[in-house]
Amino acid sequence: MQPPTRVLAPAPGPAPGPEPITADPRHEAKPALLTQSWLDLAFLHWAVDPADVAPLLPPGTVPDTHDGVTYAGLVAFRMHRVGWFRLPGIPYLGSFPETNVRLYSVDEHGRRGVVFRSLDASRLIPVAIGRWAFRIPYVWSKMGVRQDGDTLTYTSHRRWPGPRGARSALSVRVGERIEHPTDLEHFLTARWGMHSSCFGRPLYLPNTHPRWPLHRAELLSYEEDLLAAAGLTRPPGDPVSVLYSPGVPVRFGSPPRIPAQRPAPARESSAAPAERSEP
Repeated sequence: MQPPTRVLAPAPGPAPGPEPITADPRHEAKPALLTQSWLDLAFLHWAVDPADVAPLLPPGTVPDTHDGVTYAGLVAFRMHRVGWFRLPGIPYLGSFPETNVRLYSVDEHGRRGVVFRSLDASRLIPVAIGRWAFRIPYVWSKMGVRQDGDTLTYTSHRRWPGPRGARSALSVRVGERIEHPTDLEHFLTARWGMHSSCFGRPLYLPNTHPRWPLHRAELLSYEEDLLAAAGLTRPPGDPVSVLYSPGVPVRFGSPPRIPAQRPAPARESSAAPAERSEP
């Protein structure tokens, strides 16, 4: 008899590539953990080398790129009526100015997202909850958003935990509505999840909201050191992209369960010996 033939399972395939960039949500954020609205957003972006920001991303993620380049974003806006689950949003504690420094990431499952390096906010209680319950790098700052006609001015001056005194001040003039955003403008704004880590484990929180209403914006002035405080080397020159949006309602959902991919065990099969004709 011939010995049993070992039939090996095929080797696992390569990791999936990044999911497509889409202007509309790729999934439902159910059940909703958080509800909120983001209003009067100014998006400032600088092109950066992926190798420079890779060490700043959480485990399991790499820089997400567009035409070989990734981006550092400074996004100033008004958070409005943060609410838990299906409860109505909180009028005072849940409404405040915010300015975040963010990077762009993709994980081993191909999910694109953002990584927040810092989130300055003017309400201490939400800052404390974000830091201690979710390990999100919120910081408490004195902030303001002022509108004068089509011009908006955003200011931020850090209080705690630091580096104290880190600040930003920027003014933009809102321009015409963008009817057909470019692929890059979708890449920078249509992000349907957040990558982070919680107690040493990778965390992905999906979000969903209507398609962004985007406008061209003229950057009238800006002065900031939040990028440096977030561990980034300040990119040379002015931002390569400046956008404005009046805002969208947002829902964050539970982290999706990803089934473990285990290689199929090798199985053995006995092949019957071939009959040989006798001469």
